[in-house]
Amino acid sequence: QVQLVESGGGLVQPGESLRLSCTASGSIFSIDVMGWYRQAPGNQRELVAATPTGGSTAYVDSVKGRFTISRDNAKNTVYLQMNSLKPEDTAVYYCYADLKRTGWDVFRRYWGQGTQVTVSS
Repeated sequence: QVQLVESGGGLVQPGESLRLSCTASGSIFSIDVMGWYRQAPGNQRELVAATPTGGSTAYVDSVKGRFTISRDNAKNTVYLQMNSLKPEDTAVYYCYADLKRTGWDVFRRYWGQGTQVTVSS
């Protein structure tokens, strides 16, 4: 069994910050990419940020300069620091991890349960 557990969502005002965390646990051999998607009501799920094991990062244009993704490989944890939040950032945020459960497995994507982020005055 593999679980991804998220925390850190909530209600904030425009311009404020939040930090999301997501920890993978269970039978894990190795993790490649970890990242975050989000989905607002009526919209498709979109990739927000991602980071492979090597440390590079990628962001959707709408969050560049405001969001920072990082990870602690020893803890199988990925973070999303969100600054200068805007109402259009309101969505359910889902973390994911591309991981192997054994050495001869293939990489498969696992998802967190989602955490609500609401930006409103």
